[in-house]
Amino acid sequence: MLIKEFSKLPLEMQNQEVKKYYDIFQSKKFQLILKRLFDIVASLLLCILLSPLFIFISIWIKLDSNGPVFYRQERITQYGKTFRIFKFRTMIVDADKKGSLVTTKNDSRITKVGKKIRNSRLDEIPQLFNILKGEMSFVGTRPEVKKYVDAYTDEMKATLLLPAGVTSLASIKYKHEDEIITKYVDEKHSIDEVYINKVLPEKMKWNLEYMSSFNFGKDILICVKTVV
Repeated sequence: MLIKEFSKLPLEMQNQEVKKYYDIFQSKKFQLILKRLFDIVASLLLCILLSPLFIFISIWIKLDSNGPVFYRQERITQYGKTFRIFKFRTMIVDADKKGSLVTTKNDSRITKVGKKIRNSRLDEIPQLFNILKGEMSFVGTRPEVKKYVDAYTDEMKATLLLPAGVTSLASIKYKHEDEIITKYVDEKHSIDEVYINKVLPEKMKWNLEYMSSFNFGKDILICVKTVV
């Protein structure tokens, strides 16, 4: 998982704010290699071990509501590349066309099964496939849709130096993100406005802190904290 030369990064990432983090990762190449090796081995083993759970949840979803088992949405990962994330479907079909791209507490679009597996984060398990493909990592900034990435500041763009992650310090701190968004939403502020102006900047503080002190051991600790 070595990083491209700075001059080969997307132009919007070639700024001094990103360069600070770029230099940190350039000095930790061995740690990045360990990170990718762990991603490959662990995701492959978990795909095998969790296969019965995959089957159970897939059947549960199909019995609960009409629509596909998986939800595939375009997200942004390393270097601003677009990929399609794998998640178990937790909402009604075409939910993103019937409301905001982020959810709120008691969102009516969430299915009965969806509510249960979202609370336990089981809907994220299929992202093991994205990790195997190299589109994601176990630990890293959660992948956003392009609409929100376009709102990144120069410093926030540094999070695109690494693949997007399934979990992170920000994910742990904001595990009840929908409740936080609901608290801020009112007649004058839309859900998207609240997310971009209130939630995203706070999450990014944790993401950037992780990047500034990156090491492979910290990744393992974050994985353990996520499970706990």
